[in-house]
Amino acid sequence: MGKSLNGKELGKGISQRKEDGLYIARFTNRFGKRQVISDKTYNGVQKKLREAIVADDKAINVVSNNMTLDEWFEKWMATCKKNCRNNTKDTYARHYKRVRKALGWRKLNKLNLVVMQDAINELRTDNERKNSKKILVDMLEKALASDLITKNVAKQITTEITKEDKKPRRVLTVEETKLFLEYAEDTFYYSLFIVALETGMRIGELSGLQWDDVDYKNKIIHVRHSMTYFSKDGKYTFELHPTKTNKGMRDIPLTEKAIKALKRQYFVKKSVCDKEPMEGFEDLVFVTKNNKPTTQFLVSECIEGIMIKIHKDYPDLVFEKFTPHCFRHTFATRWLEAEVPIKTVSAILGHSQLQLTTDLYMHVTTDSLFKGLEQFEERQVG
Repeated sequence: MGKSLNGKELGKGISQRKEDGLYIARFTNRFGKRQVISDKTYNGVQKKLREAIVADDKAINVVSNNMTLDEWFEKWMATCKKNCRNNTKDTYARHYKRVRKALGWRKLNKLNLVVMQDAINELRTDNERKNSKKILVDMLEKALASDLITKNVAKQITTEITKEDKKPRRVLTVEETKLFLEYAEDTFYYSLFIVALETGMRIGELSGLQWDDVDYKNKIIHVRHSMTYFSKDGKYTFELHPTKTNKGMRDIPLTEKAIKALKRQYFVKKSVCDKEPMEGFEDLVFVTKNNKPTTQFLVSECIEGIMIKIHKDYPDLVFEKFTPHCFRHTFATRWLEAEVPIKTVSAILGHSQLQLTTDLYMHVTTDSLFKGLEQFEERQVG
């Protein structure tokens, strides 16, 4: 056991250096290498030692403490993110790629705030900066726990540079919804549009919905899975996963419109999709005409085609374009306008926190503005 300068027992593997009073801890890691840790305080070196031993047990530490950020990214992905979904890993790689050229060649222990901030400043938007910072912070936090660096400087990065205005969330008005569905009625994804508007389900959840998840008797959809579509080894592939969180796994009550749309979809699929389904995806509710899992891109293409027809017939109509996720925003807004408790709406949406629902949907729509005006005028007359 080591001792302090005043002769106090410090514990196995810990000692205090005479020349500067620095506390030193040593242990043999899983590679058979002697790993050295230091701190100005006894409590500090104890904490670092515990973290390093835990990192060694979980196999997130590395042999060399002189590796580049690129080398650490590969190790971080292979160990710390080993159990992540493939599409999630793909997202991490995309966010890291933005700063790879500027930072990837640099040694971990030579990184400083200035060079990292310079790399972040070169990105196009604050949103890109925010996402890339998250990756860097997580990477360096694990490097810190592995005693490869002494400080996580990525935490100090500033991401609000251009301060671009946030676009308001696109919500279809009642009239826009009515017009869109009128023009969508003869399209292949008409039933999907209806179910999206009536349930607030994400496109990935709709793509992963199976007939066993539909309970007509109790008028409920069991949301259990989400479909992902991503690049793997140069090829795009589908994977069906359980929802990411327990809140995401939920039951959604079915309106009569949703039930009618689902029954319609059953017959549409049977009559149009005459090809064999992909293995493992035989029971999907919403598919392509080739009986393959559908994607957000294909749904977006269908929406775009419908919008072209609308604008052709109504050239002076102001009807802004929207993405499939807009159906989810529209669902939530309509329910809140109907004075459904926000806690109920949050549960149906599958949000992990009530605050997320509040932040996303506590805005005023044009429809609600005029509704408020009508209520005000009625009271004035009374």
